[in-house]
Amino acid sequence: MLCNSVFMPKPTFFNLSEQKRQNITKLAIAEFASANYDNASISNIVKQARIAKGSFYQYFEDKKDLYLYLVDSASAQRIEFAEAARKADKSKQKRDFFRELRWRFNIVTQFSLQHPQLTQIINRATYSDSPVKKDVLQRLQAAYKKPIHDLVKRGIANGDLRADLDPDLATFMILTAVTNLRYFIPEKLEIDTEALTESVETVLDIRDVERIYDGLIQVLERGMGCATA
Repeated sequence: MLCNSVFMPKPTFFNLSEQKRQNITKLAIAEFASANYDNASISNIVKQARIAKGSFYQYFEDKKDLYLYLVDSASAQRIEFAEAARKADKSKQKRDFFRELRWRFNIVTQFSLQHPQLTQIINRATYSDSPVKKDVLQRLQAAYKKPIHDLVKRGIANGDLRADLDPDLATFMILTAVTNLRYFIPEKLEIDTEALTESVETVLDIRDVERIYDGLIQVLERGMGCATA
């Protein structure tokens, strides 16, 4: 798991065969992607998985436990997606801090488009009054804190960032900015957030999103103050 929390599957879930675990996970993703948290039904999941409802509670404490497991799985898959994309990068170019950060923004967008159900699950929690909203946002931030912190430290070591920069503060600022892009982008592009819970690809013009990413990188790289002679 990516986060230190009491919310995680019980050992009995991991004792299942890989095929059975994947089937339960796949059905749970489909259920939470098609309905908001309150309306999603554990009964639907166990019925399709052909397991007794009592068996479900041998694997997970409750619906919240399952939901946060899916959020953690989505974060892990996104990180794996980025690693695979890096290995497949034939240019093998060495990016400075800001180009690397911008590249990671692209990866997030690509992952969202290629994994719409996982994206819908997170969007449904984020853009609603879901009772798990706070937990979801905390777990998403926790999942990316170390990668961003490592990137900042590497940027300092390579001379891309100021030597006197506080890595913890810089990481906090970047994570805060990236997290709130989830709200800024729909507002800036005048998009109904409810539509984003149904489909990302048909709502967002990726070119508009790319321009916002470019703008954020420009602010981070050049600052907000006027240049002095």
